[in-house]
Amino acid sequence: MTDGKIRQGPNAEPAERSPKEPAARVKAEAAEATGAERAETAVEAEPTASTTSTPSARDEARAAGGGRGTWRAVVRRWRSPRLKWPKRIALALVLVLVVPVIAAGVALRLLYAGDLQEGTRTRGKDAVWLGHAWVDGRKGERELADLVRRIRGTGIRDLYVHAGPLEHDGTLPPAVYRDSDWLIRAVHRELPGVRVQAWLGDLLATEGPEGMRLSDPRVRREIKDSARQVLDAGFEGVHFDLEPLHTGDQDYLALLDDVRALTRSRKAPLSVAAHKINPLPGQHRVSRLFTGRPRFWTQDYFGQVARRVDQIAVMSYDTGMPWESLYGGYVAHQTALALEATPPTTDLLMGLPAYHTNDAGHRASAETVRAAVRGTRLGLGREDRDRRRFGVALYVDFAATEADWTAYRKGWGRL
Repeated sequence: MTDGKIRQGPNAEPAERSPKEPAARVKAEAAEATGAERAETAVEAEPTASTTSTPSARDEARAAGGGRGTWRAVVRRWRSPRLKWPKRIALALVLVLVVPVIAAGVALRLLYAGDLQEGTRTRGKDAVWLGHAWVDGRKGERELADLVRRIRGTGIRDLYVHAGPLEHDGTLPPAVYRDSDWLIRAVHRELPGVRVQAWLGDLLATEGPEGMRLSDPRVRREIKDSARQVLDAGFEGVHFDLEPLHTGDQDYLALLDDVRALTRSRKAPLSVAAHKINPLPGQHRVSRLFTGRPRFWTQDYFGQVARRVDQIAVMSYDTGMPWESLYGGYVAHQTALALEATPPTTDLLMGLPAYHTNDAGHRASAETVRAAVRGTRLGLGREDRDRRRFGVALYVDFAATEADWTAYRKGWGRL
């Protein structure tokens, strides 16, 4: 995102001179030049209508045609004592802004290099996010047959089906998931052992006046009642995706404590979609400074959330990376950070970007399922190759192409 103009010289534009002006005056002005410039000016100064002898005119002529005089003028200006502090400031900006970016790019590229280790494939604990059309009547048996064909024989165990969104007060109108009973029965018939979880989300009022406010105890109680409502409707788990959720939010932790007591009593999993972890210590503060939005969670807060749920799925996309190699290295780093923070009793899933929009945060040519799978395997192999409660989650079914599903199956999904 880069956002010229011609800069005027230090002298004002001179008035045009008469062609009858004595050559002696021109030569007198030329005598004020130094070194090679003096000799060149004396030769070039002729009493014609097009001749001017001001330094700015000579500089412009040489700039158009090149030459040693122009280069020497530039060097003299650069060495001017008046530029001492501007030069220092420019150098400092390069060191502060450019060098870290280059270093980070090199580091990510190196993280994407190396051999994939044996044993870094599916453990049968993968998931896929499914859109709302599965529970509002828009999809039926034909679409189910395609979904079954793609899932059968892979490690997908959980379907996060969008059953919301929640209202800002935490309530959930039953009409929005009116066909869930058909879907749950059909999945049990066609894909034995695969669970259907209710994906419940909403916009949080953390970065604007509109949205859900978790600080309100009444809202948290309503969310818990909504979780009970979808379990009563036959869903086999509750999956929260509440955004944007800032690191350190204690009200969210309180909500998870309350809902997990409910899900445990029903022997149903509680899962959440989680923000990415700080790539560097304090990165969320830098993000807040420049964008007003702390995009990352600290590793400590990620761990606090992970200890309160049965599954945590990292939204390891929307990184703004320009190339697959950098994005894959980023995913490898996120995988290692998440493995460090997640207890062995919690399923950790890394998100795979099976969608193809292009905006400031996502380049479809860079954030691919192929790169995410390779990055996940590299991070798993380096950090905890034998971790059993680990998987990937494909986002999202209605945007995923055959190439995305193939990349998942070939790169990760073989049991």
